[in-house]
Amino acid sequence: MYKYILQTAGNINWMAVFALMTFFFVFLMSVYLAFVKDAKSLQHIADLPLSDDAPIIQD
Repeated sequence: MYKYILQTAGNINWMAVFALMTFFFVFLMSVYLAFVKDAKSLQHIADLPLSDDAPIIQD
């Protein structure tokens, strides 16, 4: 059934579909990781531009 629908849909630009799917995947992963990250790490990243003597934390 899907094959018939795709054949009758005409000329589908598969590169555009792939780019859209990649964008949504990267966007959703970044939102997920932003909510999963602990508050201390996010606060350190937020304070980096404001402080001159902040130690560099390597994970």
